[in-house]
Amino acid sequence: MTGISTGTHEPERKPSRLAAVTGDISGAFGDLGTMLPYVIAGLMAGLLAPMPVFAGFAAGYALVALRYRLPIPVQPMKALGAALLAGHLAPAELAVAGVLMGVILLAMSALPGLVRYARAIPQSVVVGLQVGLGITLFLVALDLMGQNWWYAAPALAVLALSLVWRRGPWALLVIGAAIAIGLWLGIPAPVAIPAMPASDISATNVVLFGLLPQLPLTLLNAVVLTAALARQVYGPDAHRVTEARLAASSGTLTLIFAPLGGLPMCHGAGGVTAHHRFGARTMLAPIVLAALCAAMALAGPAMVQVLGAIPMPVVGALLAYAAADLAFSRRLIDARADCRPVMAAAALGTAILGPAAGLIAGLGAETIRKVRAKAMRAS
Repeated sequence: MTGISTGTHEPERKPSRLAAVTGDISGAFGDLGTMLPYVIAGLMAGLLAPMPVFAGFAAGYALVALRYRLPIPVQPMKALGAALLAGHLAPAELAVAGVLMGVILLAMSALPGLVRYARAIPQSVVVGLQVGLGITLFLVALDLMGQNWWYAAPALAVLALSLVWRRGPWALLVIGAAIAIGLWLGIPAPVAIPAMPASDISATNVVLFGLLPQLPLTLLNAVVLTAALARQVYGPDAHRVTEARLAASSGTLTLIFAPLGGLPMCHGAGGVTAHHRFGARTMLAPIVLAALCAAMALAGPAMVQVLGAIPMPVVGALLAYAAADLAFSRRLIDARADCRPVMAAAALGTAILGPAAGLIAGLGAETIRKVRAKAMRAS
């Protein structure tokens, strides 16, 4: 798993003006299933505040519209989001990790060898980290769903329809129905948990649970693969979507909004496909999302009251959906047989001992794989 295919672009038939507009509006919501589970779970636990979180995504999509003029996704940094929800990072530590990620990404955006450095990260190790983080997040989801399976089971059934239509609006349907049912039953919003003070920040947690797992994921998925996939699906229109610019926009957003209480943000290859599959083709799609997120940011506490009507077992189902999306990537399914032990080592190390152990185990297994492969070629 060392090469990254950029594919070829096939020109599309130009749609009518009405079809183009409706496609952009529909496609704008294609990737919300990646964002909402992390945001809702964090808000309901009192770990995040609505205004900085939604303001960050509003600014992110506005920046995308102006910078790239294409439906490039803006997503939470999944490793950091999973660490926050699993209790490995406090909100203050998340902010510090986000600032450091922002600085690193901005620095790397100025390096001409960014793509070469990013490609040097073994994909097998990155995929294993994703699987391990997905397992960690699923354990949190399982605990929430166990509070009341009568709520969780129907939500899981609807979300399972993604196996038939992967990028259908299943998360939105579940959230809408859960809010309606919660308001009807009068389910109270959970009490917010105050953020830990800055004096409780652990540099060890920031590095081991924040930077080490997130950096390789961001460089590979949010920078290299996002640029490659954008060129594949949008062709010449994606000439503005370069690896250096993606690193710079991710770093800028995270550096500004993480200290304010927002989620660290980046781009994502899967989100490019999600927006495109539902018809998004122009900058109208990110403009629509920027306006929606801005309205949610202005709603502030009222938005927490609305989202607070969602029963926590349903939040657990959404987290389980996010965990599956994180763990089961195309690169896992298409992996070569000799890469699977490397993935397993990284995944098990992450799930049992944490991301730092997973990274070390994965790199060790990858080294053994290369030595064995070299010995077999020599013989």
